[in-house]
Amino acid sequence: MYVIPKEGQAVPDPERADTLPADGRDVPETQYWLRRLADGDVQRGQPPKPKGAK
Repeated sequence: MYVIPKEGQAVPDPERADTLPADGRDVPETQYWLRRLADGDVQRGQPPKPKGAK
């Protein structure tokens, strides 16, 4: 699933040992990310379209 952090929120990504970038990332649908969704730390989003795609 693709998630985007709430504006101004730094959300740790435990699998990559960094923070979720502001434009979001595809992450596994685990209890961790489902909890972040439930808490409002992140929201589901759409991945950016590849450059040059129509």
